[in-house]
Amino acid sequence: MNYINTSGYKFLNLTDLLSIQAELKSQSLALELKGTILISEEGINVCVCGSRTAIESFYTFLSPRFPDIDFKESISDHQPFKQMLIKIKPEIITFGQLGISPITNPAPNIAPETLKQWLDDGKEMLILDTRNDYEVQIGKFKNAMTLDIQNFRDFATAVEQLPENYKNMPIVTYCTGGIRCEKAAPFLMNVGFKEVYQLEGGILKYLKICGNAHYEGACFVFDKRIAVDCHLKEL
Repeated sequence: MNYINTSGYKFLNLTDLLSIQAELKSQSLALELKGTILISEEGINVCVCGSRTAIESFYTFLSPRFPDIDFKESISDHQPFKQMLIKIKPEIITFGQLGISPITNPAPNIAPETLKQWLDDGKEMLILDTRNDYEVQIGKFKNAMTLDIQNFRDFATAVEQLPENYKNMPIVTYCTGGIRCEKAAPFLMNVGFKEVYQLEGGILKYLKICGNAHYEGACFVFDKRIAVDCHLKEL
């Protein structure tokens, strides 16, 4: 049996979190899904695994309340999660910086195909990895700048150390699936960077569409598989 691993998020204003949590728990258990779902007043962050039938049913269940989630899928021959966890959190991705709202003040997206073309053309820009150092060691874009951070909460402090002239360069931020850049890119805009983009769908979407062009190594994932290759297959 093949298992479908899917991840996606949506920033939107939510209320009645306890009710949403209960509905998600009931549906995910009925479909025998495993993984983690985080909800907060700023949205939902989903990372679950199950059969194709179960995943499609879950998409159908989510779509009325959480429309247009851009899910990224990969396949494994085993269930990489031990249980199903649905948690209420202050943030669906912990950043710890006030005044950053992907809902009201998002940074522009750049499609994977556009980034590949820019890299093919040798466009002058800074590719900024927003991930933790152990993720970077597994794989990253060629010539990307990394920040040597242990946790995404360290991103803001690390940015303070960047040369001032970088604020005038085009910057493309990237992460695994896009959610960290939803906060990292607006933060850069808030502190004076003039031209900031976030890679739509992160590394996972880029690899699906563009393969390993301009990317070296594998991509860390947040389950027992540890990492997937450029074909989104477990190493």
